[in-house]
Amino acid sequence: MTFLTRFAMCLGISCSIVGVAKAEPIEVQVWHTLTSVNKSEFEKIAKQFNSEQSEAKVVLKAFDHQAALRAQATAAMASPDAGKPSLVQIEDNRSPELIAQHKNIIPLYDLLKRHPIADLNWFLPQTTGYMRDPKGRLLAFPFMAEIPVMLYNLDGYTKAGLDPAKPARTWPELQNHLLALRDKAYYDCPFGISQQVNTHLENLAPVNNALFVTPGNGLDVTKQQPELNLGDAVFMRHMSIMVSWKRSELLTQNSNGLEADTMFAENKCAVITTTSGALGQMLDARGLKFGMAPLPFYDQVSPKAGAPFVSGGALWAVSGHTKEAEKATSAFLAYLSKPVIAANWHQRTGYLPLTDAAFRAADASLYDKVPGIRLLVDSMRQVNDKNSRGFRARNYHSVEPILSRQFDAALSGDVPPVAALTVALDESRPLMSDPALVKPAPAARKK
Repeated sequence: MTFLTRFAMCLGISCSIVGVAKAEPIEVQVWHTLTSVNKSEFEKIAKQFNSEQSEAKVVLKAFDHQAALRAQATAAMASPDAGKPSLVQIEDNRSPELIAQHKNIIPLYDLLKRHPIADLNWFLPQTTGYMRDPKGRLLAFPFMAEIPVMLYNLDGYTKAGLDPAKPARTWPELQNHLLALRDKAYYDCPFGISQQVNTHLENLAPVNNALFVTPGNGLDVTKQQPELNLGDAVFMRHMSIMVSWKRSELLTQNSNGLEADTMFAENKCAVITTTSGALGQMLDARGLKFGMAPLPFYDQVSPKAGAPFVSGGALWAVSGHTKEAEKATSAFLAYLSKPVIAANWHQRTGYLPLTDAAFRAADASLYDKVPGIRLLVDSMRQVNDKNSRGFRARNYHSVEPILSRQFDAALSGDVPPVAALTVALDESRPLMSDPALVKPAPAARKK
């Protein structure tokens, strides 16, 4: 039946023309900074979501780095014109409560109160805690949650006469492994470091059952000014050992970026510390056989290792959209939460599973392919360490570059290890100071 025929049949009577014009899907713009395999996987999920329904259409926009994303997002939010994103990926700044207070942000618990998604209560508190407020409410969608890990080359271990099933659990044991990898397997890069602040300063604390921020990792209400716990002996011990490894050419690559990841993927580094989000790149690398293990610890400091902090990126909901647009955004988040989708994302990227259902839906074959990964992920579901709840620090986005710069200064030999830690503490202290805890100056006495 043609449109004209249907129109003629409706003349003189009350009727609605159904199916004449199909409503356009509501666009959900998602801005992110994912790269490499993780970016490709996210694009596949968005394409699949768009093909399975017609009410919403996800449009992804990738940025090279967080600074570029934040700059354009800030400009878009200030403009009355269309083009404002629905979701933006923001890396953990250790003060998510401050982001949630921004006038252009909707805390996730508010969005989901209006547009609920299934199985929200199944979200694992252990792997999503870095995006929760003190009341346990989710502030953002923690789709890029990750932990620091150690990756090691299985063929390299075999060539060096080491047991690939027994990666080092302590730093002194790892030193022995690196000597064998250098002298017997002939690696020019026995050990490399990616994201050095995350893996060698922040997480050095909880893995050795120490605080990174005092008091209480910044999580407890207190009248004491928070500051980094860099005076703890474990930091001094570790920095000194890393300097000695650098001098003896056991450690030949370090940065706060991802250069060591690339070298490991190309079989150039035997062991690296990085984050679990590097898994996708390693799985995609040709001819690479590797295992995943927890960060080593110092058994002289702690009788057993503690659990690391969970950190990473999250998708934040942007305000200023219609009710229908908010509903479409929530529908996409619900899709990302589906066990099959979340399980595949976890296994292709190394980001932690959101729910128990996602963990159970994971394919056992991948866990079998990468020794250690199942045990590592499973352990994070059971974490109950008080020092591993995460940490809060004011202006941490400005503190982190200070830590990285002083780490570099110590390893280069320009500054003694203890002096580098002292400078980092002194420079970070005023940035982290909480004005609410500053005591008012006493009133001047009247003469």
